[in-house]
Amino acid sequence: MTVKTTSTSFPKPRNLIKTDGTKAVSWDGKLHNWEGPALITPEGKKEYYLYGFEYSLDDWKERRKQREGLPWYKDPQFRGAARF
Repeated sequence: MTVKTTSTSFPKPRNLIKTDGTKAVSWDGKLHNWEGPALITPEGKKEYYLYGFEYSLDDWKERRKQREGLPWYKDPQFRGAARF
């Protein structure tokens, strides 16, 4: 008996340029970019999105920092502190 495994393809980001010059980065059908603004208008306005939700630059930077690092229970600053 053979077992057939299928791998689900992970969505890849898509760089889109609209006719008016707007540049967008889409992932899984949503505006999303960990590397920078997900939407840049022809006027130069930059908008930051993660998983389709818009963030200010400061909020985007904070969320970007949280994607790496130690989980809360391994962080030394939380040693001995009750979480619940």
